[in-house]
Amino acid sequence: MKKIKTLVFGGGEIHDWKGIQPELVEALGAPEVVDTHAVQNDLSALEHLDGYDVLVFHYTVGTLTDAQRVSLSKWLAAGKGFVGIHSAADSFRDDPDYRSLVGGYFVTHPRYRQYQVSIKDPNHLIVQGIEEEFWVTDEQYILSYDPRVHVLATALWKGEAMPVAWTKSHGKGRVFYLALGHDVRACGNLTFRKMLLQGVLWAAIEE
Repeated sequence: MKKIKTLVFGGGEIHDWKGIQPELVEALGAPEVVDTHAVQNDLSALEHLDGYDVLVFHYTVGTLTDAQRVSLSKWLAAGKGFVGIHSAADSFRDDPDYRSLVGGYFVTHPRYRQYQVSIKDPNHLIVQGIEEEFWVTDEQYILSYDPRVHVLATALWKGEAMPVAWTKSHGKGRVFYLALGHDVRACGNLTFRKMLLQGVLWAAIEE
């Protein structure tokens, strides 16, 4: 079986990407079907995505150059996969094209706490084998999002269901966004790891 060549990209401000990145790489390495390569902070890597099937992105704030934005968009639209983790929705805050690619963006968050996540589409590949309701200890992102995204999971905030995970398309490419994964502890959650791995497998599927 051909391995899924995956770039795990971390960096930026605020979040402990140095601690988080090894957790993501370890979670993806377990089944031996994902070939991971890790890069930190060097956004010029987004201009050299040829050869990769999936980009796993955990980055905060920052600024994209025109060349980096165009390269990422074209690579993804050609039929590749983008998996955004947590702060991927808080990257490049002033870049509407990037926000559109992800499908939404960070607005605020309540305190780090335990909360319940509910699966909305239990038949989707990404959430196969996951309980329809499960608990996490994490930082819940409150997001402004495109209503056309396909919401896979939600959690309550002030009595309102907020998305925790969604999928969307970008050209021929597939996007999976997972709002979980604030820190090392959160990334060690077994359900998070399962969703991450299955999200990469789904994102790598060619139409």
